[in-house]
Amino acid sequence: MSERITDIDRRTFFATGGRAAGPPGAEPLALEASQPEVVRALDHLLRDAVRLRASDVHLEPRDRGHRVRLRIDGQLRDAPEMASKLGTGIVSRVKVLARLDIGQKRVPQDGRIRLKAAGRELELRVSTIPAMHGESVVMRLLDRTVVSLDLETLGLSLDVVERLRNCLRQTSGILLLTGPTGSGKTTTLYAALSELNVEDVKIVTTEDPVEYDLDGTMQVEIAPDIGLTFARSLRAILRQDPDIILVGEIRDPETAKIAAEAALTGHLVLSTLHTRDAPSAVARLVDMGVEPFLVADTVRGVLAQRLVRRLCAECRSRRSPDASESAALVAAGLSPDGPLFEKGAGCARCDGTGWNGRVALGEFLEVTDAVRDRIETNAEIDEIRAAVRGTGVFRTLRREGLAAAVAGETTFEEVATSTPELT
Repeated sequence: MSERITDIDRRTFFATGGRAAGPPGAEPLALEASQPEVVRALDHLLRDAVRLRASDVHLEPRDRGHRVRLRIDGQLRDAPEMASKLGTGIVSRVKVLARLDIGQKRVPQDGRIRLKAAGRELELRVSTIPAMHGESVVMRLLDRTVVSLDLETLGLSLDVVERLRNCLRQTSGILLLTGPTGSGKTTTLYAALSELNVEDVKIVTTEDPVEYDLDGTMQVEIAPDIGLTFARSLRAILRQDPDIILVGEIRDPETAKIAAEAALTGHLVLSTLHTRDAPSAVARLVDMGVEPFLVADTVRGVLAQRLVRRLCAECRSRRSPDASESAALVAAGLSPDGPLFEKGAGCARCDGTGWNGRVALGEFLEVTDAVRDRIETNAEIDEIRAAVRGTGVFRTLRREGLAAAVAGETTFEEVATSTPELT
């Protein structure tokens, strides 16, 4: 990895004649960024991050030194701190590699670094922000070689995958994915697009930012600073004769209305929302100004998703459920007689943490006639939930999580803290 990063640094540095972008005085920062100890420290940090399956690397300035943290399986873990000079040098080096303005420290900046290491393509999305003691840097590691774009390997139950695929077979309508930031929505969307990506179909996406380069699709990255918003790019996409459209996120009423109109005119639209559960997504569209009849006519399904930590299969341990856990299992229609699993002491496979990756949980709402009737009459969310439960096939996130706990994928406690308790 170090050789590849160094090669990129040379190209960036010498492309500007040995000068960094920015005002006079930035040159010493670029020279500092190329010091051997800085190069080695960043290389070592990134190697550790990849080895530990970190999704993000945080460099946080303090009055004395830089705090370094890695987000692994959704949780932040401390790494060894760095002295102030070394930390500042690494920040400058990251900015050089990401082609940011190295001399500008008073405004946030965003950039990217693309690397190849051990046959793996790695992209770092870089974000800087000014803080009290210096610049804070977060690098998100996107490794296409370890991200599964197969719906069946995400961890979703077979029932949810089949219902999702039924929705993807539609030639028009809206499929929504909902959940908090970091719940795996984008990965699931890319997995869905991978299945839809065939020769006789045109797929166009509008994203913020484009996470992965998906061959065979046209991908548009929005740029609000020049007026290229989701709504504006979506209007342009409709003139590109698409069959399938992915909108990275429905954030505003204008985008919501255009997406609904696109679905109504014969396009399959995939997008995301931020809501607590699947039934809340249809109510959210109505709240954003989309007419209830239009929501009812266009939304085909909603997948609400969460990620929970996966137990290490080598060191997990078994235990019997207590009375309250048994009651919860019975209420979810699961047997209380089998064992539950809990985190083990840690082993070499999980780097001593007891966890090894994450598993996706999902609840899928299929818009049936009963649900559609409630939406058209602008029913309250509790009425929509009642109609969903009345289908007899809807399984909540909590129920899916408890099934994963019984299967030994995760713990009861992890499910309780990660999924909404809605009945």
